[in-house]
Amino acid sequence: MIGRITGTLLEKTPPVVCIDVGGVGYEIDVPMSTLYKLPETGATVSLYTHLAVREDAHTLYGFSSAGERSAFRALIKVTGIGARTALSLLSGMSVDELAAAITQQETSRLTRVPGIGKKTAERLLLELRGKLGADIQPAPGTPAAGRDDIMNALLALGYSANESQAALKKVPEGTEVAEGIRLALKSLSRV
Repeated sequence: MIGRITGTLLEKTPPVVCIDVGGVGYEIDVPMSTLYKLPETGATVSLYTHLAVREDAHTLYGFSSAGERSAFRALIKVTGIGARTALSLLSGMSVDELAAAITQQETSRLTRVPGIGKKTAERLLLELRGKLGADIQPAPGTPAAGRDDIMNALLALGYSANESQAALKKVPEGTEVAEGIRLALKSLSRV
């Protein structure tokens, strides 16, 4: 397995870059988020990589961070999600945004990415729940359980995930659960 490549950036032809390592040019597929972080051609670059070996091709995928590579690997394990779709997701949203969408079970954030329909988004949320985004820390000063309790209360009252999330953003950090629910309901009643 090729885990990392360091060399001279020869070409940037989205979504492929070519990196010269000891006289050998490696063509590497990268998400747009990685492409934007690369320096000009001729500079030395280092990418985390994932090698996919299939019967008809050996394809190398590159990422600017280990977190991006981990997210890619988690995505391609989901039924019906191939490497192209995974790259599209990582091009359309950061790893933190993707993890937050999965943790908060927000299909709407995923369906904004071209090529991701509602059923695919729901499958991603179902299969990646607890695997990607489980380590996301809540905002400082607010216990995770408290924020989750407020969100669950709003959902139980019949508000949509989007409405609940918008209301939750208006609740100050560190607010107790009961007070947080009251404030969230107050902001929802103004809509």
